[in-house]
Amino acid sequence: MSELASWRTASSSAEATRALAERLAIFAWPGDRIALLGDLGAGKTQFAKGFARGLGVTSVVNSPSFTLMAEHRGRLPLFHLDLYRLAGTADALAGGLLDERQLDGVSLIEWADRLDGPVGSADLEVRIEGAGEDTRTIWLVARTPAGLRYVEGIRGAERVA
Repeated sequence: MSELASWRTASSSAEATRALAERLAIFAWPGDRIALLGDLGAGKTQFAKGFARGLGVTSVVNSPSFTLMAEHRGRLPLFHLDLYRLAGTADALAGGLLDERQLDGVSLIEWADRLDGPVGSADLEVRIEGAGEDTRTIWLVARTPAGLRYVEGIRGAERVA
């Protein structure tokens, strides 16, 4: 899938990552799929926490590594998936992690690169580079018109600020 647009920023803390994600949640629509990519400890779950906060989720958002998917209620349902322990697309499908319920909400998929083909397609890729105490570089890559909504939205917010 081709890149329609991209944007990058630096994040010097977990709270800065959460704040960025919270601002992005404003642009969320039902059916959006967001791939969270980065090394272990990069901040994918921190991003998910901020996005959930932006959707008005009040339940605790943690990495769903052992449950594989957590569902949260907010302005839109949030489906938070963590595919770290899966071998690939077949495991995700066999586990019932991808279904029509997700069309009513937003899916944040940590380790989304474990999915391939059309099943692995995302509207927006969030690539987080860096780990530990390092400042992170966060790339937003729009892969569909829905993903473009996030990139254009954050660019517009940046110009206003």
